[in-house]
Amino acid sequence: MKIKIITDSNCDLSEKYIKDNDIPVVPFYFNLNGKHYEDNFGKELGYKEFYNELNNGVLSTTSQITPYNFEELFRKLTSEGYKLIYIGFSSALSETFNNAKLAKDSLVNENKDTDITLIDSLNATSGQGLLVYYAVKMLKGGKSKEQIINWVENNKNNVNTWFTVNSLMHLKRGGRISLTSATIGGILDVKPILMIDRNGKLVSIKKTRGRKKSIRALMDEFKEKVLDPENQVIFINHADCLEDAEFLKSMVLEEYNVKDVVINYLGPVIGSHGGPGLLSISFLGEDV
Repeated sequence: MKIKIITDSNCDLSEKYIKDNDIPVVPFYFNLNGKHYEDNFGKELGYKEFYNELNNGVLSTTSQITPYNFEELFRKLTSEGYKLIYIGFSSALSETFNNAKLAKDSLVNENKDTDITLIDSLNATSGQGLLVYYAVKMLKGGKSKEQIINWVENNKNNVNTWFTVNSLMHLKRGGRISLTSATIGGILDVKPILMIDRNGKLVSIKKTRGRKKSIRALMDEFKEKVLDPENQVIFINHADCLEDAEFLKSMVLEEYNVKDVVINYLGPVIGSHGGPGLLSISFLGEDV
């Protein structure tokens, strides 16, 4: 049986990992300085250049993936004899997952034997990528399509994804906080701690003051929520703040003998809304 695991570019895995594991990725799109870009892991526009533009005050907007984009890829792979598992960006944060449903329905109407399973990750960036990582690992280990689907569905609410941002102005531009809150927060050096909840929504949990304290707050959440860390790979993603990502990684490794800590860039989908300096950590832990 030929199985192919698919995701979208908001998984924020590395281009090398995607290539090495032959994972088809449906790209999001974003607009910057009047130009339309494909989110293709920094090939069309480098991550550093993207975040430099945001630092200079340029506003980036993102576009959801259309049903046509999904249908094109689904049709190609199913015609090659593959059974598909798509692990997608949270339906609570984008209409993209619903567009994948429309594409699947269209193909099934043409051929009832078309085998496509869609999994709403109820997560984003490093959390979505973590689910893809485990699904690929299971596939390589010889697990069946049903076993992979069941594991992902049963464990997706155990994926903890925690964030901090460096500037409140990008949250203000996205309509998540008021100008007054952003201005006062900037003066007081407020750094919110956010997470993806069990419904797949981005929610603010608490506030810290100062960058180092906010990064330590991510570590505190990790310590409180993580389960069986010795058997885990931890994902950290950063919006052009590698030094902070390395600092968070060092804290994890000082206290826990985890299998690995993988650091990747955070792409333009979440980066457009959180801005430069956004930092996330994802791991398997207590049910969110």
